[in-house]
Amino acid sequence: MSSSIFTSILFISFVMIVDPLIAEAKVLIILMDEEPVFSFKSNQARSRKSNSTLQWIEEASLAYKERLRTSHDVFLESLLQKDTYSKLYSYTHLLNGFAVNVQSKEVLRTLKNATGVRAIHEDVKIEKFTTHTPRYLGIPTEVWPTLGGAESSGEGVIIGFIDTGINPLHPSFTGGSTARFTNSSKFKGKCVAGEKFPSTACNGKIVGAQYFARAAIAAGDFNATRDYASPYDADGHGSHTASTAAGNHQIPVIANDFNYGYASGMAPGARIAVYKALYTFGGYMSDVVAAVDQAVEDGVDILSLSIGPSSVPSGPASFLNVLEMELLFATKAGVFVVQAAGNGGPSPSSILSFSPWITSVAASIIDRKYNSSIILGNGRSFSGTGLAPPTEGEMPYRIAAAADVSHTNTTSVLEAESCQHPEHFILSSVRNKLIICTYSFDFEYEAASIAAVANTIQKIGAAGFIIAMDPDIGSEQIKGATMTMQVPAIILNSVQSSRALWDYYNSNTIRSASGHAVGFAARARILDGRQAFFTRQAPVVAAYSSRGPDVSNALLQTADVLKPNIMAPGSSIWAAWSPNSEGDPSIKGQNFALVSGTSMATPHIAGVAALIKQKHPRWSPAAITSAMMTTASTFDHSGSPFLAQSTNQTAPATPFDFGAGSINPAQAIDPGLIFNSHFEQYVQFLCAVPGVDEGSVRRAAGTGCPTKRRAWCSDLNTASVIISNLVGSRKVIRRVTNVSSRNEVYRVTVRQPSGVNVTVSPQVVMINGNASKHLKIVLTAIQATRTYTFGEMVLHGSRKHVVRVPIAVYVSTSLKS
Repeated sequence: MSSSIFTSILFISFVMIVDPLIAEAKVLIILMDEEPVFSFKSNQARSRKSNSTLQWIEEASLAYKERLRTSHDVFLESLLQKDTYSKLYSYTHLLNGFAVNVQSKEVLRTLKNATGVRAIHEDVKIEKFTTHTPRYLGIPTEVWPTLGGAESSGEGVIIGFIDTGINPLHPSFTGGSTARFTNSSKFKGKCVAGEKFPSTACNGKIVGAQYFARAAIAAGDFNATRDYASPYDADGHGSHTASTAAGNHQIPVIANDFNYGYASGMAPGARIAVYKALYTFGGYMSDVVAAVDQAVEDGVDILSLSIGPSSVPSGPASFLNVLEMELLFATKAGVFVVQAAGNGGPSPSSILSFSPWITSVAASIIDRKYNSSIILGNGRSFSGTGLAPPTEGEMPYRIAAAADVSHTNTTSVLEAESCQHPEHFILSSVRNKLIICTYSFDFEYEAASIAAVANTIQKIGAAGFIIAMDPDIGSEQIKGATMTMQVPAIILNSVQSSRALWDYYNSNTIRSASGHAVGFAARARILDGRQAFFTRQAPVVAAYSSRGPDVSNALLQTADVLKPNIMAPGSSIWAAWSPNSEGDPSIKGQNFALVSGTSMATPHIAGVAALIKQKHPRWSPAAITSAMMTTASTFDHSGSPFLAQSTNQTAPATPFDFGAGSINPAQAIDPGLIFNSHFEQYVQFLCAVPGVDEGSVRRAAGTGCPTKRRAWCSDLNTASVIISNLVGSRKVIRRVTNVSSRNEVYRVTVRQPSGVNVTVSPQVVMINGNASKHLKIVLTAIQATRTYTFGEMVLHGSRKHVVRVPIAVYVSTSLKS
């Protein structure tokens, strides 16, 4: 599979401990019964209304935080001998608990039976899985002018990135006015200096930077020489996501001495807070939880996470795992959380971001493409890939196969054909020739790389290279195909083109009786592959983007939750990189990288959320999600319904591929109506999940179920209606809120899913400014479909607002049957 497509989605796994007989040394996350600081602070604020008590509440909260930390130490010291454990973190803000490295099974038994322990989870390792996109999304002409221009767009908003750190010297992050933030009482983060990260790195654009590595150090995976004990980005991924969301405006994208355009983040005026918890090797859950806890305590407005479980977590529900709960409490604190959907597509139910309080992002390909071409001496031309310069002049160059210009004592012909080692070649035979190298299984399994080919060709003095496909592979997704190169090159990512090249070469190569090449008459020239062109067939759901339906547990039972929520550009995204990157040899040494993945789509949504937050600072996270979903587009630039890439083909896309649609920033900042939800409604949702009892909810969320429980998960007030098991009929209530100060009349239309009759009342809704109304939606099964079918409810406003709500229903039994 293509590393350029599967680059840099970061994954987390964990399991609930049910059996104390684990291996000797483990890091455990222990959750305690007592409320965390955020809940304590909220309760105090409710009980003391006067502004004169704000300082008292702050001081009391700090004292309470210290008491929790001390209580963790006292708890451990009272139960365990000092040499049997080491505490790594105290979690105090969103969760009350701690991470502890234990050395024996007996220690775990003691902790599990101790009074005050709510739950125990085992820590596990995390695995690693723009120049054009602002204009592509209409932001420069339709959004930035309404917010005071590009440099001011996102001003006053802080985006926290849980990632691999940041390259502070990159022009996407330098400069910025510090006046608004240095004295801000809102953001309380700090700047931790360290190797390659001086204290001056927090310059007003970067307002805070910390790193979290205690679990990684305890496991022995952290290497300070390689990974840097500082917020510095040793991988590149963190710099890429941060610059996509909030990088400075109009930064020239220079890669291998060529200008590919000018980059801007979605919200160039937003500030960046860095929480490095991932490294070149990956990371650990307990470090990530500590990073999220700190980010919310510091006062970030938005959290951008390209992280998720590598598989559906075990336990009664996917919604109850530690990360989902941590993010639920972040949402409760008013922080908008955006998360990558995963790179498991095109398989159904491959979604790896589960909960309705999280905005999960699918990835699309965009309308910008790079195309390289080669013209053979016989006049035939072929297209391929390769961000490389052209061969010099108009004259064609001689072609030589790698095996025909290599030393005869080379240990393996296959090794020579992959062009990985300069010493294999006869220098006098390769000078000023185009060398044919073969893309074999070694490239697929990362035993070979295109970066090594480019390095070899430069060292041996050849004119350039052509990579032809091994016919046994048949892959059209080439690892490293989007790397920038200094030598002329083309990758023929088609078996047919590769075969035609070989036919031409062999018929124009003179060989001796023993089969050795003695004359090279085949010629070609390579055209410039660095010039972009644009199509109208976009967006298209990327093949790798994880798909719904959402699942509620490891048995892959489907849930009444739309996932993904929204789609954004994720393929071939130019953004900042770290020149010290050890993650991808094809990008090493570069300041910009062109990479793909739902990791790249996620910060687009984080940046748009910053624009919405700037315009509507009091909106809840659910309101921001709703605004994005109800205004999203479901048609490509040619006016046709979305398509989704599958295995070597495209097919009509569904909401399980793209969520509510592709983000439309200009509409999202003025949605007309929103569907709002808060913490209490999310708890009610958890209590309605099949197979989840009140004890499970209490252990995960620290609170029990309300006396009056909702019957169905579909009762949660979201901007979608998903019924995973419709038997007969079901009534769904949605509460819409007019976020304008002006009255508006909405008329309701419905496109019915197959096999379902949908009625909505009232059909004409007059909503006063800042008021709310209820809609009753009745879904009646008229034919068992035994598969999901899709429709939508659309509210057309008298002031030109259009509110679109996707509907997906699985009819198990109709009334007639």
